[in-house]
Amino acid sequence: MEKLNSVLLNPKYKLGANLDGWRAVGGGEGLLAALARPDEILSTLEQSGLRGMGGAGFPTWRKWTAAAEAVGDEKYVVCNGNEDEPGTFKDRHLLRWTPHQVIEGALIAALAIRANRVVFYINPHQSEGLAEMCHAVAEWRDSDLLGLIETVIGRPVCLTVTPSSGRYIGGEETAVVSWLEGGFPFPRRKPPFPADKGVGGLPTLINNTETFANVVHILREGAAWYRGLGIGNAVGTKLFSLSGDVLKPGLYELPMGTSLEELVFTHGGGMLDGKAFKAVFTGGPSNTLLTARDLDVALDFDSVRSRNSRLGTGAMIVISEGTSIVRKVAEYIDFFAGGSCGQCPSCKCGTFQMARLLERIATGSGSRDDVRAVDNLCAILPGSGRCALIDGAVTVVESSMRTFPEEYGL
Repeated sequence: MEKLNSVLLNPKYKLGANLDGWRAVGGGEGLLAALARPDEILSTLEQSGLRGMGGAGFPTWRKWTAAAEAVGDEKYVVCNGNEDEPGTFKDRHLLRWTPHQVIEGALIAALAIRANRVVFYINPHQSEGLAEMCHAVAEWRDSDLLGLIETVIGRPVCLTVTPSSGRYIGGEETAVVSWLEGGFPFPRRKPPFPADKGVGGLPTLINNTETFANVVHILREGAAWYRGLGIGNAVGTKLFSLSGDVLKPGLYELPMGTSLEELVFTHGGGMLDGKAFKAVFTGGPSNTLLTARDLDVALDFDSVRSRNSRLGTGAMIVISEGTSIVRKVAEYIDFFAGGSCGQCPSCKCGTFQMARLLERIATGSGSRDDVRAVDNLCAILPGSGRCALIDGAVTVVESSMRTFPEEYGL
């Protein structure tokens, strides 16, 4: 049987910015199926069970339905390729090597919600991906497929590639809106949600790069096919960015529901230097740590959530015995402190203070008062920001203190 890692990462899709080559291997068929039955796109996505791959795991069809039902003569579709979180490197691969499946997925979204503006919002630090997307979008502007979409929508469709701010916080969806409006990427409180009032006050659908890439294959092969790719109750596949203390770090596409143990020890080749598995930062460094007792967990949204963590972006940063958890947490909180937009004093000052205290603890110069100060910050900071940055920072600190209290001298 052909390996399931050939859905999004199929080698035949590694065609750079060649649209003719993409269509020669089946590209465009998902869009043509959508054009034949545009009113069935949303129901097909609902039946498929596709969820957002940017971290939240929100049902894709519900987000698209909200944008489709929003009133407006003009609408936006935004592909969020800001990817700037430690341990996550899936989107840059898709943008660099398979730009056409991303573009086609975004155009299917435009068709579904009747949007006439499609923006590819890409981290400028991913220079190769940005360049490839510019080339690929230029080809689509002259494509007969775009003309077919315009006929159904009833107006021209504008395709744009826009570099993001390159800041971590710039990936939050309301910060995306702010940047595209010409402002600083400050997150805003919700509601209103972008689907109701986004860029320029217009309904705006924002999805992650991996989400759009999946849409192409669902429309081409069908909802039942996609559901059948998962294990157990899970559906589809997931891109896992595996890094840390493993022999074979890399990007793996596996059936949703694959166990953490299989990812680390089969695909990742096991631990470096034969050391024991200690923990993993799941979905990036802003979630609850999983330990050796969780190696049996199925890697899907609901199963990981049942262990009080989140699948997030699919990033898995593996830590071996002998590595200081406090050291790693200190590094990540320092990243969050640098990534704070500064709009909320509790976030900017809170992450800075936690980073300073954790650095002292990690280097052995901390005191019991420093540990108590970190604990107090974890108690008062959650919910105090306009976005989830401070909550994510507190989550990983609290998790490390609870799971490895001895490393904090508790």
